[in-house]
Amino acid sequence: MAKKSIIAREYIRIKLEKKFCEKRLELKTIISSTTSSDKERWSAMMMLQRLPRDSSRCRQSNRCSQTGRAHGVLRKFKLCRSKIRKAAVQGLIPGLKKASW
Repeated sequence: MAKKSIIAREYIRIKLEKKFCEKRLELKTIISSTTSSDKERWSAMMMLQRLPRDSSRCRQSNRCSQTGRAHGVLRKFKLCRSKIRKAAVQGLIPGLKKASW
């Protein structure tokens, strides 16, 4: 199980990303726009740099919803590989069964 402080840090990143999502997208469209002037682009870049670093989507990591583990997490189930295996053996995930050939 991951430390509670690391799970809390990840939760803060998710909240910040939701809060600044529209602002960040707006600034990025100004920067990538060919019609905006150089001064507008420069000011948009400076505004983007002033936003919190953790508000970026790429700062988040997929974590297991049960254990908080960061590696070996399947996006479809939001569970790590060991918890998926345990749930599949118990029959808790519909449509998922152990392969045998």
